[in-house]
Amino acid sequence: MAAFLIVRRRGWHWRAALALAAGAALAGGDARADGAELRARHAQLREALASNGYGHPLHIASRESPERLEGEVHAVLAHPFEAVRDALSQPAAWCDILILPFNTKYCQARPRDGGTELVVRVGRKWDQPLDKTYRLAFAWRTVAAQPDHLALQLLAPEGPVGTRDYRIGVSAIPLEGGRTFLRLQYTYGYGLSGRLAMQAYLATAGADKVGFSEAGRDAAGRPAYVGGVRGAVERNAMRHYLAIDAYLDALEAPPAQRAERRIQAWFDAVERWPRQLHEMDRATYVAMKRQEVVRQQGTVVQ
Repeated sequence: MAAFLIVRRRGWHWRAALALAAGAALAGGDARADGAELRARHAQLREALASNGYGHPLHIASRESPERLEGEVHAVLAHPFEAVRDALSQPAAWCDILILPFNTKYCQARPRDGGTELVVRVGRKWDQPLDKTYRLAFAWRTVAAQPDHLALQLLAPEGPVGTRDYRIGVSAIPLEGGRTFLRLQYTYGYGLSGRLAMQAYLATAGADKVGFSEAGRDAAGRPAYVGGVRGAVERNAMRHYLAIDAYLDALEAPPAQRAERRIQAWFDAVERWPRQLHEMDRATYVAMKRQEVVRQQGTVVQ
C-alpha cells in the first residue's frame, strides 16, 4: 500500500517501509464505477502488454508532482474474472494480500461506522514488535462488483512522517480466454517532513535502487530505469500486484495450505526482478512471514 520512507530520528529507527500498494488514478481520480474506461485502457496497452521486458503481460507507470506521488500497474491475470471479483471483494482477503510484502507487519479487517476498516501496521522489513510499528486505518469500500467490472477503494487520511491522503484502488474487467485485466492504482501526498524523509532514504538505503519504467538507454545501449521517488513508487506497486497474484494462485490449494503457498509464491515472484525487489534471503523472509501470519490470525490490535 503506502510507500513510507523512514529515517532514524530521535531514537526511533525509521527505515524505508515501502509497505502497502496501489492507489487512485494517475490523474488523481477515484476508481471508476464504469468499466468502459478500463476497457479502453486495455485496448491502448494491448501491444505493450504483449511485448515487453517483463516476460509477463505487465505495464507500470508513475508520476511525481509537487507534494504528491502516483503510480499504477496494469496486468493480465491468468484467473477468470468471476474468481478475481469474488475473492477481492472480501475485505479479509486484503489482509492476506497486504501481509506479504516485507514491511507489512499486521492487518485486521473490522466493521466501523456502517462500513469496513482495515487496520494496518507497517514498519521495518525485518522482525518488529507491533508496538514499534506505524498504524494506518484504511476505509475500505466496494465501488462496483458487477458481472463485467470490479472497482475497490481504500482511503487513509494520514500516514507516517508527514505523508497523507493515501488512496488505493483496484479495478478489473474480464478478458477472453478466462483471463482478467487488472489495474492497481496508488497515490499519496506529503509535506515538508515527508519530503525530507524521502530525500534521506534516497541518499542512503535507496541510493542505488531503481524502478521498472525505462528512462532511456545507457552508454552500452542497455535500459536505464527511473530512480528516486518514482522508482520507489514503482517497486511498491509491483510488490503489491505480485501479492494479489500470489493470493489468487493460492486459492487453488486446500485452505490449510494457502498461507504457506502465498508466502512462497510471493518470494518466488519478487526474485524475478532482483535488482528492483530483492531485500533478503528466502529463509529469512519465510520465517518472518510465517510468524506474522500467525500473529495476525490470533491478535487484535487497535
